[in-house]
Amino acid sequence: SLSFSPPELSVSLLAVIVIVCGLALVAVFVFLFWKLCWVPWRNKALSSQLAVLRSEAGDKGSMADKLKDTGAISFLEAAVKISHTSPDIPAEVQMSMKEHIMRRTRIQRQTTEPASSTRHISFKRHLPRQMHVSSMDYGLEPPPVAEQPTSIGRIKPELYKQKTVDTEDPKKEAEKTCGKINFTLKYDYENETLTVRILRAFDLPAKDFCGSSDPYVKIYLLPDRKRKFQTRVHRKTLNPTFDESFHFPVPHEELASRKLHLSVFDFDRFSRHDMIGEVILENLLEDSDLSRETSIWRDIQYATTESVDLGEIMFSLCYLPTAGRLTLTVIKCRNLKAMDITGYSDPYVKVSLLCDGRRLKKKKTTIKKNTLNPTYNEAIIFDIPPENMDQVSLLISVMDYDRVGHNEIIGVCRVGVNAEGLGRDHWNEMLAYPRKPIAHWHPLVE
Repeated sequence: SLSFSPPELSVSLLAVIVIVCGLALVAVFVFLFWKLCWVPWRNKALSSQLAVLRSEAGDKGSMADKLKDTGAISFLEAAVKISHTSPDIPAEVQMSMKEHIMRRTRIQRQTTEPASSTRHISFKRHLPRQMHVSSMDYGLEPPPVAEQPTSIGRIKPELYKQKTVDTEDPKKEAEKTCGKINFTLKYDYENETLTVRILRAFDLPAKDFCGSSDPYVKIYLLPDRKRKFQTRVHRKTLNPTFDESFHFPVPHEELASRKLHLSVFDFDRFSRHDMIGEVILENLLEDSDLSRETSIWRDIQYATTESVDLGEIMFSLCYLPTAGRLTLTVIKCRNLKAMDITGYSDPYVKVSLLCDGRRLKKKKTTIKKNTLNPTYNEAIIFDIPPENMDQVSLLISVMDYDRVGHNEIIGVCRVGVNAEGLGRDHWNEMLAYPRKPIAHWHPLVE
């Protein structure tokens, strides 16, 4: 018979306990592996499959929307795509469907081109070459442009552009003041004489190295620049007191069209005199009661060069929408700047038809010899279709004819939708009252 001693029995029991504990640990390890690895991997696979199914459903929905929104051509492309994936559709059916759709689109594209006026052929010939405008077909409707969908959250870079601080506005530069000047005006009705009395100036800028200036004043009664007066020079002061009077013989009916021009200079013995600024009094009758001496204060406007009055031009504008005809009648000019040694000019007027800054046509008047106040009464005609009136403008140039050298520009003015001031107003008035000539005086500029 077998008999186990107590030590052997204890060893066998210990081995059994170790084996049982090992099996329990293996079971725990297997359970943890299943929980940590197998279950998340299975959930991830299921979610990816669901996402694929949703994306396919979304693509099908967007494809359906595209098929609803597209026209005959997209329908033809869709039919071709379906034919590639569906071999059951016979080839004869596909060809007949294609021919039917192409015939339908060809019928829709047929348009009739109305006959245009032969007078506008040259204008239409210039436009596509001179300007690259895609809508100049004159009768053919432009192809429809697909509208881009707008999104509320889209970023617009133009809204975030910042103006540079270094560059100053030229208008603000021109509006800088350089002190003040005090003068008086009085008109003698019996002698028909305007008396200008320059009293004083304040807060002039320093032009010398010592922090002072040597100011004096030039006086003109524009547009006459031949008669010029000048005050005495006051040494080393920024607040001079002049108290000097000057007399201009001028008829009373001309006062409304004359301008008082005061130019303040800094005297320099060894170099050119520096200009401090200027004052221009536009209408003498509106600013003061000339029957008695009236004191006037004005800001001295900043200027680097002495402004010169170039004169004025009068012309009328008339447009006939039914005929597409624009007529500019050059009537006359007055007080033009003298360009010759004799003190006169040989002026003529050149009118240029512009479109987006490019000259399409130009026409000229006759030349008037030895005069600063020429009279023309000459009509200049341009053929412009009504649909192009908002794209064109006119540049009117008064030229001085020179037999030997080059013709010089006395002054220019511009009229059109994009012009400034009176040029824009004159153009809009012409469009508002068609078939009616409308005349205005226009000042000439450099």
